[in-house]
Amino acid sequence: MTDLFDTIPDFPIKPYTHLLPSLEKHLVTTSDLLTLDASEIAKRAQLPLFDVSRLADHVVSILQRQLGLVVIPGADDQQEAGECLRKSGREITSQWSTISTLDDSLDGALGGGIPTGYLTEIVGESGAGKTQFLLSLLLSAQLPPPHGLGRPTLYISTEHALPTNRLSQILRNKPILSKTPQAASLSQVLTLQTPDLESQEHILTYQLPIALARHNIGLCIIDSIAANYREEGHSSASALAHRSTQLVRLGALLRSLARIHNCAFVVSNQVADRFPPTNGSNHHLSAQALPSNVQQTISVYQRSLLTLDHQQRFFTGWGAHPSSSFLNLKTPSLGLVWANQIACRIALIKEPQYGAPRKQGAACESGTGEEAQANKLGTENKEEGEACRIELIKEPQYGAPQKQGAACERSGTGEEAQAFKLGTENKEEEGEESVERSPMHWRRWMRVVFAPWVRATGESEKGVEFELWAGGIRVVQPDAIEEAISTFQ
Repeated sequence: MTDLFDTIPDFPIKPYTHLLPSLEKHLVTTSDLLTLDASEIAKRAQLPLFDVSRLADHVVSILQRQLGLVVIPGADDQQEAGECLRKSGREITSQWSTISTLDDSLDGALGGGIPTGYLTEIVGESGAGKTQFLLSLLLSAQLPPPHGLGRPTLYISTEHALPTNRLSQILRNKPILSKTPQAASLSQVLTLQTPDLESQEHILTYQLPIALARHNIGLCIIDSIAANYREEGHSSASALAHRSTQLVRLGALLRSLARIHNCAFVVSNQVADRFPPTNGSNHHLSAQALPSNVQQTISVYQRSLLTLDHQQRFFTGWGAHPSSSFLNLKTPSLGLVWANQIACRIALIKEPQYGAPRKQGAACESGTGEEAQANKLGTENKEEGEACRIELIKEPQYGAPQKQGAACERSGTGEEAQAFKLGTENKEEEGEESVERSPMHWRRWMRVVFAPWVRATGESEKGVEFELWAGGIRVVQPDAIEEAISTFQ
């Protein structure tokens, strides 16, 4: 019963001193007292049933009072309301604190913003906008309510140092950050560096709780949560089991700190490519693709519903949209074990957009205005690292072909360049005139994969489209999208 003092440090043990040695000898824990029948414990520890029942009832009554599940006569109403778990909806909403993204549409999709007391993850590809999202939160959390918490913020980096130049740029171009009575500033952003897994565990376990209490931190960002685990590079069964244990312990620690200090924890995560299934368990199985035999059709479809390839689209953020292709599916790092540790997952989706084809002869431009700025910010993200947990999905789209004449620069990634190269080679073999597609800009969407306080983005929805600019992130208005498309074409 040594764990009894960990659970209830001030438990009065004097009336039960004759019971504790036998309970300790037979490995009876506090959890056993709460879950098992008293007669079973009495038989196991060879103790009187009446005494065991009296001890169990005493432990339960103390825990109920501590959790506020029972009314304490003469207790202070204000203190009881703050510690009680039995609260009305009005009391819960009055204590609900969120950090705004400073964009009404993004806040609406997130249910008001990033809430305190929860562990939130932002996941996506490199250049999808994770770092820009997190940097905006670092500054907006310093604003007074309703936009922020009016408290300092903490940035824990596992890869690159805090991009202070970009923070200064956001401050200069976002008036609300500097024109409020309690303006945001870089001096209110604390930073820690965890270059390896050993230092990360030490800092998060011992230094982080002290920093949260001493500086009254309102937002803690970890960028990124998977970097140090991926560098370990162990793939044996025992190593993976040990890592799973570490992730469960890390998740429990961060959730506990978020609840105790009423602090918002936001972590960024990386992604890995997901390959199509080889056993025919395609989660987009359609009636046209089913076998002719009806019984075999039903059997194949039922088996596909139980496979991970079908079900992971509900918690990874990739594959839920009908237009998703297996060529562009991603999976968040750290797997299903880590997905069970977080309360909310946000996915950022990135897609290259290509303009109408032009005859080659002069150099092609890869974007103008805000599109060029977005590409520039995306490049800075890759250089400086990213820090947030919302998922990013990339699906290449191409415009009409273009005649070749002179060299044309393209801002697409390796997959788009390879696809273009293969298409050109095929046309040359068939004797057709080669063409070229010119990339214009990147389009980005935010999807809520799962969250307990807001509806997740539907399977038929792509998400909220946003763009990167000098002041951080903002939603792209429908009129601006149509105008941009008509301009590019």
